Amino acid sequence: MNNTQEFEKLTLPNGLRVVLAPLTSFKSVTAIVLCGAGSRYETKQTNGISHFLEHMFFKGTHKRPSALDISHELDAIGADYNAFTGKESTAYHIKAASQHLPLLLDMLSDMLWNSKFDAKEIEKERGVIIEEINLYQDTPARRVAEIYEHVLWGDQPLGWDIGGEKDVIRKVSKQDFGDYVAARYVPSNLVLAIAGHFDHGQTINLVNKYYGKNIKGIAPPFLPVIEEQSKPQLAIQYKDTDQAHLVVGFRGLPATHPDRYNLAILGTILGGGMSSRLFVNVREKHGLAYYVRAGNDGYHDTGTLAASAGVDLKRIDDALKYILEEFVTIAHHKVTERELNKAKEYIKGGLALSWEDSRSVALGYGSDELFETRIRQLEEYIREIDAVTAEDIQRMAQFLVTESKLNLAVIGPFKDSARFEKLLKV
Repeated sequence: MNNTQEFEKLTLPNGLRVVLAPLTSFKSVTAIVLCGAGSRYETKQTNGISHFLEHMFFKGTHKRPSALDISHELDAIGADYNAFTGKESTAYHIKAASQHLPLLLDMLSDMLWNSKFDAKEIEKERGVIIEEINLYQDTPARRVAEIYEHVLWGDQPLGWDIGGEKDVIRKVSKQDFGDYVAARYVPSNLVLAIAGHFDHGQTINLVNKYYGKNIKGIAPPFLPVIEEQSKPQLAIQYKDTDQAHLVVGFRGLPATHPDRYNLAILGTILGGGMSSRLFVNVREKHGLAYYVRAGNDGYHDTGTLAASAGVDLKRIDDALKYILEEFVTIAHHKVTERELNKAKEYIKGGLALSWEDSRSVALGYGSDELFETRIRQLEEYIREIDAVTAEDIQRMAQFLVTESKLNLAVIGPFKDSARFEKLLKV
């Protein structure tokens, strides 16, 4: 049996979507619940609640009253478990030996719909969340990406930090959590994906038992992004650092755009791996950076293709110049077939490796269902990647690499933004 070719989709009477991906050669199973919840669905008064809520789901339920009760049960079976919050989705996943699937499904549904939101736990977790925000703000390599998104989308939900504002975190209440769960954690806004080795009949019964609750509701939609740009934009954050951190890039495409595969290969050629153009030119040839990479991020209605780097303070001008030169070069000159094929194999190799992990399969299938209501299998990815031509790459680059889409964020000991404005030419 080809593990990547078989899956089943079903929708429960309450609207919750389920994806089953049997991987019969595996000894593990992953259950993941994805919700259309994230900072994009927040208001200024609730910015950060999606991420805060992710933490609170692990702090105790009516069945498992404390965080220790939850962690003890999962640690006792050697489970690997975690969660993450993004701008457009939040996910909770548990991976364990196959025989423990009943506990995994019980645990996830219990956390999602029966969490206590104990007042003392909320107060304790406030401090944890604020310290997490402080950590990210003190980590320039991460913080600069958030500033870059502020430059792109400004004061609208897509431009806000996932972690939220400290003043908001200090005010979030038990009622706020309850209201947010009632609004967004409705079955019609959830996808449950199970991948690995499991008994089909038993799994269907367990899914109906734990996820067939008669909960109604339609989650409110997101606010469409407003993009108005006619010239390069930038933001410089002064910080006394020993290394400058920058993100420079262009407004891109939505995550589901037909040209997404062209964009994936374009980003790989520019900054995927240690033989990419940016790595070779900026790091190996000129010694300007420790890390330099490029890639694309896509959302429902927009996206970005960007390069990020940590560079020599004294030579940041050169680093920015060389990075932009690579964007311009790929827009004006077709890539060779050798370079194109190498990028394709790089992507396909990474996909093949990820498909050997039940969590990756569950996340991939679940994300596709949540965002597109359709599932792309490994064979489709490979077919679409193989179909990309050198002409497609150049067309994509020419469309994106324009000054009217160009944006820059920098963190370092710099105060003169005009210095960088002069360099934003393509």
